[in-house]
Amino acid sequence: MALSPTTSDTTGPSPASGSARPRVRFPAGFLWGASTSSYQIEGGADEDGRTPSIWDTFSHTPGRTERGETGDVACDHYHRYRDDVALMSELGLGAYRFSVSWSRVQPTGRGPAAQRGLDFYRSLADELLGAGITPVLTLYHWDLPQELEDAGGWPERDTALRFADYAGLVADALGDRVKMWTTLNEPWCSAFLGYGSGVHAPGRTEPLAALRAAHHLNLAHGLASTALREALPSDAQLSVSLNPAAVRPRSDSPADRDAARRIDALATRIFTGPMLHGAYDEDLLADTAGITDWSFVRDGDVACAHQPLDGICVNYYTPSVVSAVAGEREAERRDGHGASDHSPWPGADRVAFHQPPGVTTEMGWSVDPGGLTELLLRFHQEAPGVPLYITENGAACADEPDGEGRVHDPERIAYVRSHLAAVHRAMEGGADVRGYFLWSLLDNFEWSYGYSKRFGIVHVDFASQRRTPKSSAHWYADVARTGELAES
Repeated sequence: MALSPTTSDTTGPSPASGSARPRVRFPAGFLWGASTSSYQIEGGADEDGRTPSIWDTFSHTPGRTERGETGDVACDHYHRYRDDVALMSELGLGAYRFSVSWSRVQPTGRGPAAQRGLDFYRSLADELLGAGITPVLTLYHWDLPQELEDAGGWPERDTALRFADYAGLVADALGDRVKMWTTLNEPWCSAFLGYGSGVHAPGRTEPLAALRAAHHLNLAHGLASTALREALPSDAQLSVSLNPAAVRPRSDSPADRDAARRIDALATRIFTGPMLHGAYDEDLLADTAGITDWSFVRDGDVACAHQPLDGICVNYYTPSVVSAVAGEREAERRDGHGASDHSPWPGADRVAFHQPPGVTTEMGWSVDPGGLTELLLRFHQEAPGVPLYITENGAACADEPDGEGRVHDPERIAYVRSHLAAVHRAMEGGADVRGYFLWSLLDNFEWSYGYSKRFGIVHVDFASQRRTPKSSAHWYADVARTGELAES
């Protein structure tokens, strides 16, 4: 079911009432941006020394992606980045969040940097700065160099050590240009979709490996943070992007509440425990005791993961509604993360996921802005004094140009408007939210879905690489320019 529009593209007086809609104003200095990731847009897969990442291998494996599509070319951003930055400037974006391809700047995941790869990101950052756009750099958005996966990948401790070395190389090259740095994007997906359900690269289905990967991603964040602090100027800002779950029990029964607790532990607290508090929660360890004794956690690991943060970045799309499985019925796998016979939830096999009633996006995800307010207020309480950013939020819609080549997407406008209003409600509740990055700037390679799902505010014709700003791009540009939002 496609997301149904709940409001028009306009922000003027309501035809029904003749009076202006209520408006909310975001503070001066609020950062308005958009996000992308390297493998999803860059292309240039085998140019200038870049070697395969796990996503190159995964997407070239038959049956792994829709229609066998790959990111070999994607949006060809590697060659068209100047035009893309000019487009961002036309839209009035204040910031652009991009990720660095590890295998482009350190092709084997070890050793010296490839200067041609670093030169691309230097040029991108210079282009952004020249256009008055703040570059926001993410070190890792799921594209591990294949050679490191061949050596065991994230389930192996050495990968965290290699990540710290890589972070130092990028910091040395771009620290004079980039002030906002993010270590990891959505480590839950890297660990549990990559090594648990196998719907993401590298496509492994090993519950123990997924838990080991989660821990080594925590360790990698800590080690990389230390390396960045050593290499970057003192005014650099460090953060991590998490996709915490707004998880809700289907009923108020003790069993359903316990199901929600289990998912919250695996989706959110497995990362916030070490990163924010320096410890894994005891219930998480107990839930997974049948899989591991956690002996791979060494003394000092969680203290290393617990690094001072200048920001916490929240990615949010939809909540999760769960219940306990009754009797012998198998747990439903309808958790919004692709079809698989294997669970991405080790230790929670007796939890079922449910589709809430109401409007959904093209991904089949329910639209519930209240979950974003809930998460922002949670982090405000859990990490007081740490600024918050939304680094991903958006909707996949069935976008196609009309007869005149225009792309109208009122569904996306309705989605973003309602979620920006949710952000403002969190701010009214005390949350120190400093910026919002819409996902995504461009239609792109949407992982295992190939090119079948469009999240961009700019339409991309992948055959011609023509870019066409959608109605949502113009609407978002107006919000960014004025800092005002007309509530629906």
